[in-house]
Amino acid sequence: MPRRPAKRPALPEQLVTHPAQLAACLAHLADMPLIGFDTEFVGEDAYRPELCLVQVSTAEQLFVIDPFECGPLDEFWQILLDPERTVVVHAGREDVRMCYFQAGSAPPNVFDVQIAAGLVGMTYPIGYAGLVHDLLHQRMQKGETLTDWRKRPLTPAQVRYAYDDVRYLLPAHRKLTERLKRYKRLEWAEEEFATAVRKAVADDVTVERWRKIKGIGALDRRALAVAREVYGWRDKFAEKLNRPPRFLMRDDLLIEIARRAPTKADELHAVRGLPRGQEEAILDAIRRAKALPPEECPEPETRDNDTSNVVLLGNLLNVVLADFAGRNRLAANLVSSGADLKAIVRSRAAGEPLPDVALCRGWRAKAVLPELLAILSGDTAIRVADPKAAEPLELVELEPEDEEEQDEE
Repeated sequence: MPRRPAKRPALPEQLVTHPAQLAACLAHLADMPLIGFDTEFVGEDAYRPELCLVQVSTAEQLFVIDPFECGPLDEFWQILLDPERTVVVHAGREDVRMCYFQAGSAPPNVFDVQIAAGLVGMTYPIGYAGLVHDLLHQRMQKGETLTDWRKRPLTPAQVRYAYDDVRYLLPAHRKLTERLKRYKRLEWAEEEFATAVRKAVADDVTVERWRKIKGIGALDRRALAVAREVYGWRDKFAEKLNRPPRFLMRDDLLIEIARRAPTKADELHAVRGLPRGQEEAILDAIRRAKALPPEECPEPETRDNDTSNVVLLGNLLNVVLADFAGRNRLAANLVSSGADLKAIVRSRAAGEPLPDVALCRGWRAKAVLPELLAILSGDTAIRVADPKAAEPLELVELEPEDEEEQDEE
């Protein structure tokens, strides 16, 4: 028998377009320990996205705050930074970043319903409408995804969409918290939320973003040094002008400059489409790269040419993880990537320490990693227990071989 839909949260709604309305909204929020939070922004033509709307929900009311009309939001951001308050988001990376850009800090207590859903066995990553449907049995109208939120006045459809984006956050938080407690995974969730916030506001120093440019793999070490320096200049220039870096200089032009490494302005002009008036700044970046000693130039990234045993065992661990996740109500792709599984296989095959990957840290290392290492060590075997079952495999712990039998062999 199909479940009956939960009652749609019917809360008072307030469109905040005046400083007096904002003051009343903030007074209400200041007393709330739990706040649903979302933003609408436009980021296609700026270095940092332009904030266009803020949506907030509490147990008692819904707000859509228009930052173009109601005045500065400094006090609002401070409310989100209160360590005694929990901020509920869905896939909240950009919302957390917006708070970070506006206030210089991220909310200390974030609950991301998308992550929580993966930790209780739901699809990961799941869209907001899918989460609301699967968890709360409600249907959402999602017709404003590509709207230009800078235009005023807002249409009734835009305002309705904005309210609905936070309407279901607190009911979803309540249900997911109940499940996390039931499965004893609340601490797992808190660890994941903190990691997600950290990644949202801080560039990973282990990731060199310039290496992601298409065509970078064809360059030698000196050309890589030029690409790195020009990329750094482009990023700072884009931030200064608040424009997307690729609008100022396309990636293919950056690669062409790195390949040619011009030393004079007339040589640089042979590359069409460069920003005007920036010739000397680009040439300075090239000169810095050329002045580096050879040993300080970046090395080309080596591609993983895994041996057949690493590929095979990595695939085996993928199967084991999928079955483990199904049996334990987890989203397998939230637990580990295929690349991390292969990194573990490589370390075991080479007799080296485990790699520093997510699967080897925190709750994953305690709850999941031992199962996989037991397979690799031969302490556990896999058998097909029921081909018709959703989780057809069974892990069987093997008895250690008798030492006398081994000697006889």
